[in-house]
Amino acid sequence: MSASPLLHWHQLPHAPVPGTALGPIDALPDGVPTLRELDTGGGPNQPFRLLLLRSGAEVRAYVNRCAHFGVPLATRQAQLIYQPHASITCNVHYARYRWTDGSCESGECEGESLMSVPLSQSADGQLAIDPGYDT
Repeated sequence: MSASPLLHWHQLPHAPVPGTALGPIDALPDGVPTLRELDTGGGPNQPFRLLLLRSGAEVRAYVNRCAHFGVPLATRQAQLIYQPHASITCNVHYARYRWTDGSCESGECEGESLMSVPLSQSADGQLAIDPGYDT
């Protein structure tokens, strides 16, 4: 069963606006995915869920939503299944996605990818959803 196709992260309910602050890069452990829930108007029961993946000075952001099934890859930090700097795996049915681009590596997600969210980083290391992103 595949999730209903959405083309971009900003089409999801309660998607954050470009420029939304995500905090300093130094708050993210290197090689460990970090779950973030953003209150973007959906209330406490409908946050916008992000995965932030840091590799050195580079951070990638993906919507915490399995491309195959549409459920979060994990709902709590302790539930994350990953290989540092290599992959992250859905803990519902074990679809595995590449760390570097969110593409499916194995499982029932062939041909699909996690939804990437564009980031920007200021000179002092503050991360934000890319304010130049044009929805």
